[in-house]
Amino acid sequence: MRLTVLGKSPSWQDADGACSGYLLQEGGTSVLLDCGNGVFGKLRRFADYVDVDAVVLSHLHADHFLDLVPFSYALTYAPRRQRAGEPGADAPARPRLISPPGGREVFRRVVGAWGQEDLVEKAFALEEYRADSVLEVGPLRISFSSVPHFIDAYGISVEPASGGGRLVYGGDSRPAAELVRFARGADLFLVEATLPQPEQNGDRGHSTPEEAGGQARNAGAKRVVITHISDELDQEDARRRASEAFGAPVEVASEGASYEI
Repeated sequence: MRLTVLGKSPSWQDADGACSGYLLQEGGTSVLLDCGNGVFGKLRRFADYVDVDAVVLSHLHADHFLDLVPFSYALTYAPRRQRAGEPGADAPARPRLISPPGGREVFRRVVGAWGQEDLVEKAFALEEYRADSVLEVGPLRISFSSVPHFIDAYGISVEPASGGGRLVYGGDSRPAAELVRFARGADLFLVEATLPQPEQNGDRGHSTPEEAGGQARNAGAKRVVITHISDELDQEDARRRASEAFGAPVEVASEGASYEI
């Protein structure tokens, strides 16, 4: 499998950047993990959007799904869709959209604000997963684990159904034993390190670089990439802090970076 970082920003975009979005490819199968603001334009640098087989969302915060809106418009109104005889005109692409519970209601509320509440579910084949769901997209097996955030949120594990390397994407989460268990032995652990220090109001939903590295160490992850981190923070300092907690070098996600798993 190959993972390409399309966007790694937190809930506000880096300069010229994008929020959460990761393209996972195995053979001829393409899966997009999260589709935050700015991600759709970045996706087009690496893949044709009609070739995406599925979009899998970790949770329903806008910075993880908002670019489903331009993605839906492209699938619905792009020139290739409108011209008779053009590829895709008679049988348009309709990727799977694999959402946490409540996705249909959220998408309808968002796009309904400008009068087309079924835009997303017409463009995509929408399905909602549960924490215990195990799904297959082409050769990839996808499973989930509930993680603690400000709303219902899930970690995502992806591995070839025939066996091989395993990616665990922690989504957004405060430090959590359940995420450590879920990431146990991951070949690549993509883990958020949003905060320079823990939230000060006691209501926790994110992790620091030290906490990210500590969770990776406790999970026995083989390779660690910290993400969901603003360009306003010192990336090298974050890398150093996470590496010290992990006990080995870690990497900081950057747009366009690719990892073989």
